[in-house]
Amino acid sequence: MEKQLTVAIIGCGGRGCGAYGHLMHDSFGEKYKIVALCDIQERVLLRQGEQLEVPKENRFLDEKVFFETKRADLLVIGTQDQDHYRMTVKGLSLGYDVLVEKPLTSSRKECKGLLAAQKKYGGKVFVGHVLRYAPAFRKAEELLHSGRIGKLIAIDALEQVWYGHMAHSFVRGNWRRSDETSPMILAKCCHDLDLLQYYAGSKCRSLSSVGDLAWFKPENAPEGATDRCLDCPHVDTCPYSAKRIYIDRWKRRPDYSFSHIIAFERPLTEEALRKALRETPYGRCVYHCDNNVVDHELTVMTFENGVKASLTMMGCTGNGGRIIKFHGSLGEIILDEENEYVELKIYGEESEKWPMADLGTGDPNSGHGGGDNALVAELYDMLCGTATERSTLEASIESHLMAIAAEESRLAGGKLKKVH
Repeated sequence: MEKQLTVAIIGCGGRGCGAYGHLMHDSFGEKYKIVALCDIQERVLLRQGEQLEVPKENRFLDEKVFFETKRADLLVIGTQDQDHYRMTVKGLSLGYDVLVEKPLTSSRKECKGLLAAQKKYGGKVFVGHVLRYAPAFRKAEELLHSGRIGKLIAIDALEQVWYGHMAHSFVRGNWRRSDETSPMILAKCCHDLDLLQYYAGSKCRSLSSVGDLAWFKPENAPEGATDRCLDCPHVDTCPYSAKRIYIDRWKRRPDYSFSHIIAFERPLTEEALRKALRETPYGRCVYHCDNNVVDHELTVMTFENGVKASLTMMGCTGNGGRIIKFHGSLGEIILDEENEYVELKIYGEESEKWPMADLGTGDPNSGHGGGDNALVAELYDMLCGTATERSTLEASIESHLMAIAAEESRLAGGKLKKVH
C-alpha cells in the first residue's frame, strides 16, 4: 500500500472540502486521510466532519487553536482571499506542505513575503491553479509545445462569466467588493493570467487594462424593482432574479451547485431555498447590492520574449466558458470551453478537432473541466517527489504580479504599467 498522507483543512466550504476534501476522501482515499478540519461555521463543520469521517475532537471553530500545532502532513487552505497569506505563512512555520486556494494576495509586499517564508521554512506550496491540470488545457499545451503552429505570435483569451455566476459570486456574494476580497482581475482571472504567462513561456513585461462596473448598479434597475427578489414584480422575468437562478434552476436540476451553496438543509427543499433568499445576501436585487468589482475588463500584455496577449473578462454572458486562440506563424490552436473542443488549424491543411469529453485525463465531471480531480491526483506524486511540480508558489506568483499591475493600470485609466 502507498504511503497515506494526512490532511488538515481550514475553510470547509466549496473549495476546501467541497472540491479538494471530498476528492481526497471519496476518490483518492488510499492516498490521503483527512484528520482535522477548521471552519468558523459550526453547521458546516458538523456536516463536513461527518461526511469526511473526521473525529469530533479534531474539528475546530477557532483558527488559533487549530494552528497551535501541526496536525497533518498537508494543510489545505480554502478560506477567503484575505486569509490566504497569513495562513500559508503560519502553515509553513509549523512544517506543513500547503495547498492554498487562489488568489494568494493582492499585495506585492506579501508576494515577496510568501517566497521568503517558503525559503525560510522549506515546505512545498501548491496554488489552486487547477486549469493547468485540466485535460483540455493540457492538450492545448501539448499542441503548442509540439511546434506545429510554428512561432507563437499572440494569444487572445476570452473569459466568459455566466451571468448567474456573476450575480452569485461577484454581485451578491463573497467576491463582490475588492476592499473585502480581491479585485475582479485577481479573484476571477488569476487562472487566465496564470495560463497566459505559462503558455507564453515568459514573464510579462508590461500591460494595460481598462474596465469598470457598467451594469449592476441602481440606475439600471427596472422600474418598481425591490431590494429583495421574492418581493419584486419582476421576479419571474428578470434574468438575474434570485428565484430564477436558485429555485427554478434547482427544480430542473436538483444537483445544481449554487442552490446547495446558499442553503444548508439536506435534503434541500424549496422552503429552505426561499428562506435563504429572504435572509441571506443571495436574495438581494443585483441592482441594489453593495458590490464594487468590475463587470467587464480588457487587458493587453507584452511578454519579455515578445509574445503578445489579450484577455477580456465579460461578466454578462449567456453560457460562460473560456475561449483561447493561439496565433502562430504556421497555424492556430483554439480552445473553446463553451462548445467543448480543442482545434488545431495548420495553414493550408484540414483542421483537427478533439471533443473535450474525449481527451481522457482527469474526470471531466469534476470541477474546472476535470482540473480539480487531476490536481488532487497529481498532488500526491508531487508531494512525494515522484512527479514534476506544477502550479508551485514561485510559478503562481507571476500571475498575481500581473493582476496587481492590471488593477493599477485600470485605476489609472489604462496607463501602461510594468509588471516587475
